[in-house]
Amino acid sequence: MTASTSASATGSVSLPSPSFWPEACKHLSRRDRVLRKIIQAAGDARLQSRGDAFTTLARSIVGQQISVKAAQSVWDRFALAAGGQPGRALQPGEVLALPTESLRGAGLSARKVEYLRDLASHFGDGRVEAQAWDDMGDEAIIDQLVAIRGVGRWTAEMFLIFHLMRPNVLPLDDLGLIKGISVNYFSGEPVTRAEAREVAEGWAPFRTVATWYIWRSLDPLPVEY
Repeated sequence: MTASTSASATGSVSLPSPSFWPEACKHLSRRDRVLRKIIQAAGDARLQSRGDAFTTLARSIVGQQISVKAAQSVWDRFALAAGGQPGRALQPGEVLALPTESLRGAGLSARKVEYLRDLASHFGDGRVEAQAWDDMGDEAIIDQLVAIRGVGRWTAEMFLIFHLMRPNVLPLDDLGLIKGISVNYFSGEPVTRAEAREVAEGWAPFRTVATWYIWRSLDPLPVEY
């Protein structure tokens, strides 16, 4: 993965963003007039990555099937229970050391407690080979991640996009992407996965970037994991 950082007007350094972003925007603007308008409307905003791999996946598990606001509240209590600050990356050992009562007390369901323990176990004993990801293809990484309880294909694809910042991910299970394609390309009519895939053929090799801008067409506030 290649990424770049930039300094703000106050001198602070922004979160990492993909170095391929400007090239991708030019490519998509030439190939797709719908995306050209969306990209222009989005201004300087772009995909950014935060946190480490374990924390990113743990946050995705905590946030399953609850609102963004509720997920943040549970995450903050969970991080404090682990002995850290809400903004600090968690370590697998810290999660494994927490008693079930503390995890449940943070607002986690019994199933999510099981998922988080399994995630921590996979990272703790080396079954997740993070050091090898740079040399692995997207599908190989997805196969590795979905072996973890609570991590499905959609979660693995979000990880590829928001943590590894892979350029050509097309998450066809994402409701926001399907809705955005429906609104922008089919006048709001229902869209099948096959139709969405056909629209996205012209986005390669930057389908991640196109997906991110389709999300922005529905909600201008960028999401970070």
